Amino acid sequence: MITLLIILGGVVALAVGWFIHHQRRLRLRAHVMQEAIRNKDFTFRMPTHGMFFGERAMQDTLNQLGETIRQQVNQSEVESWERLTRVLTHEMMNATAPITSISQSMLNRTDVKGTALEDGIHAIYDTSRHLSEFVANYRKMSQLEKPVLTDIGLLATIDDVRKAYPQLAWEVNVAGDLVVHADEGMLRQVLINLAKNALEAGAQKMMVESMADDFSGALDRQVRLFIGNDGLPIPAENRQSLFVPFFTTKRGGSGIGLSLSRRMMIQQGGTLDLYEKPHGGCRVGFILLMNIGKNK
Repeated sequence: MITLLIILGGVVALAVGWFIHHQRRLRLRAHVMQEAIRNKDFTFRMPTHGMFFGERAMQDTLNQLGETIRQQVNQSEVESWERLTRVLTHEMMNATAPITSISQSMLNRTDVKGTALEDGIHAIYDTSRHLSEFVANYRKMSQLEKPVLTDIGLLATIDDVRKAYPQLAWEVNVAGDLVVHADEGMLRQVLINLAKNALEAGAQKMMVESMADDFSGALDRQVRLFIGNDGLPIPAENRQSLFVPFFTTKRGGSGIGLSLSRRMMIQQGGTLDLYEKPHGGCRVGFILLMNIGKNK
């Protein structure tokens, strides 16, 4: 009888110890998610192994909630820039159009050619023309057509872009039967923008890989596509501004490639984000989140 009580006491002690340990893990998990949200990092996704079915369902919901919040934040950011773009485009075009027209007319006058006025008027004309080109880039941000979503083969689209940039050594790890629900033209343009940025950063290698999902339930109808390169890394101080329209560190750059690409992905029901972790020897990486084809 005493032996049985000792064994029973040991089992109870082990159960209590396991329960306390499990609760501490849940508390740590909650703290990590809280800190992620506080730092505006909505990419947190916690594993569900070792959890009871109710806890697993709750964690799946929180994982999906984090992704939903991130998409909503990105959407709100894009809509804010779009509203600002429309206002600035209208005001800037109203200001630059007459300046360009008048200065061009002045340059054609015989009493201006060859005089001291010509250089000054020419400077005014060039400045107004460059400003008009800048406004034209604004228009690209606000005049995107609505996407036409169809089921397309992802690998075939990637191959089209790969052939357009043979100067890059491509490493593509994507299943041949992977189908996504997207606008083919927009998706191709996003891939082209990322390849172009890689070349401008001195990259020689381009890596495209569909990333396996280690988390159950949350995003079973979406695919995460990693796109990286071995070009110059993005400085830490520039990472927060990477998707801000017209932010650029390149001489002569327009600064709309990445912001436009993110907007095109959002319009297709996906996202485009910087990938913060090293992966596959790449120094720069992005994650495209896309919907899996409806017939898949």
